[in-house]
Amino acid sequence: MSEPASISSGIAARYATAVFDLAKETKKVKAIEADIAALDAALADSADFNALITSPLISRDEQGSAIAAIAKKMKLSPTMSNTLGLMAAKRRLFVLPQLVAALRDAIAEDKGEVTAEVVSAKALTKTQSDKLAKTLKANIGKDVNIKATVDESLIGGLVVKVGSKMIDTSIRSRLNSLQNAMKEVG
Repeated sequence: MSEPASISSGIAARYATAVFDLAKETKKVKAIEADIAALDAALADSADFNALITSPLISRDEQGSAIAAIAKKMKLSPTMSNTLGLMAAKRRLFVLPQLVAALRDAIAEDKGEVTAEVVSAKALTKTQSDKLAKTLKANIGKDVNIKATVDESLIGGLVVKVGSKMIDTSIRSRLNSLQNAMKEVG
């Protein structure tokens, strides 16, 4: 991991711990979960929002007032709104994606859940997703949340990552293995 990335994840981890502990203490974990979903969607969908949190050209005051307006519009909980305001004042909004990921992990760990990152050639149907979650739960012993993405270059099959384990059943990887085997023979 590069040094700036490790610094960012360290900063995000400290904020995430503080937010999670405060939410747990005040029994507002559900509200934080909703905030995470809203922020995750905003990060994925809005280039302007990403520019706001990463641009060094935007002053602290401008970031603070913009993030306050966004938090109000998104109906974020007071805990998350105050945290984002503090992050803007300290010029730490650039770690927001890592904060969202760290909070999601903390909440999942508290619930006894794990997240499986699933990459497929085509979007999984609800039935396929449920069946995969059930199969993974039987193997892991914990409830599994599936974070699905689509990568058409896989051609077919799945790549499933749970923690440090990865299962790659994609046709692309099988073709690469076959190609390597053919090179060794010839």
